[in-house]
Amino acid sequence: MFSRMVRRGTGSRRRSAHSLEFKVVPIGNSRGVRLPKAVLGKYAIRDAVVVEEREEGLLLRSKQDRRLSWEETFKAMAHEREDWSDLDGTLNDGLDKEPW
Repeated sequence: MFSRMVRRGTGSRRRSAHSLEFKVVPIGNSRGVRLPKAVLGKYAIRDAVVVEEREEGLLLRSKQDRRLSWEETFKAMAHEREDWSDLDGTLNDGLDKEPW
């Protein structure tokens, strides 16, 4: 399906069990990565991508992807100022030991 892609197992515990490898190629005076049409369609990438710098590497995602990153999620949670004072009581109620 993807003629120039190499699939490799990552061995990580992430949801995705594989990674895709693309060659870095000259594009004008720069260098870049060409994404196959099938990848662009699968991830709804149109005219731009968002690149997130993460500890384990770079993450490319569609600009239309409205999911928050973990950092953005934590900031949004802090902004809401939710009351989590009853969390310890909930976690210690013993329901986790009950059979389902």
